[in-house]
Amino acid sequence: MVQMQAALRRRDGEMDETIVSIAAFMARATFETTRLGPDDAGALRAHAAPGTPVYVSALPAKPFADQRAVVEAVRAAGFEPVPHLAVRSVASIAALSDHLGRMVERAGVSRVLVIGGDRSEAAGPFRAAVELIESGLLQSLGIREVGIAGYPDGHPRLAPIALERALAAKLAAAGETGLAAHIVTQFTVAADPVVGWLARLRAEGIDHPVRVGFAGPASVAALLRYAKICGVRASAQGLARNVGLARDMLGRAAPDRVVRGVAAACRRAADGDGGFGEVTPHLYAFGGLAAAVRWAAAVAAGRIALDGGGGFAVMPP
Repeated sequence: MVQMQAALRRRDGEMDETIVSIAAFMARATFETTRLGPDDAGALRAHAAPGTPVYVSALPAKPFADQRAVVEAVRAAGFEPVPHLAVRSVASIAALSDHLGRMVERAGVSRVLVIGGDRSEAAGPFRAAVELIESGLLQSLGIREVGIAGYPDGHPRLAPIALERALAAKLAAAGETGLAAHIVTQFTVAADPVVGWLARLRAEGIDHPVRVGFAGPASVAALLRYAKICGVRASAQGLARNVGLARDMLGRAAPDRVVRGVAAACRRAADGDGGFGEVTPHLYAFGGLAAAVRWAAAVAAGRIALDGGGGFAVMPP
């Protein structure tokens, strides 16, 4: 804490409130990855608090065993694995029960993120995430909390009203079946859509914790590729404007403008009559998990310099 305060002091000896709010926001970051290599595990151990949630994506072309291997490696490294369950890829209840049961037994999994998945047609009994949540299968296998996808920037195949109804239905189903719930958003390339979405969410009485998705340090080409896959409305011009092409110590584009904008909005809301409740950052490791972890740790330590374009740069140690 002493080192953090020293890093945040202005020349006049006062703390920079903007840097403090950004650092405090990033201090609770969670991460998402498809793999865990030695460098990734080392970065987590060096820079993340023990037990930090690490979400493990479900890749449609990969067998369940591949995801289990990553989940078990995350737990062995000292962190909490939160596997994705893409329900339309599930061939049978027996296969899912076996897969999830093994992760609960071998990796202590108690939270999962339930999504529909990329398949247009269901491979088995579940067509939508809400069906698995309602089934009682998760609870029977030891799951206590479920993550639900949020779409501040919209969805390429669903109208906004359909998204709102689906989110409300999944949250209601979780509550009715004894599951705690939180919301994890798609990654965003601009602050305004997610801030407006948070305001609407809270105005509708939805007070569940929200993990706001940001793209960890990566090349612009990689961000555009993942934006297309995820259905995020992004372009090269939009990424250059909103992400700012700010360079961190690894020479990659970082989400500094978006993080600063969301952190500032959360601070303003907290200073007002209401507030956005529990809102924390969630970093997608498009440029590698180790890079995302190191960047988040530097920001959380306040090792940043604000710029005039609404972003910031990470400073060397």
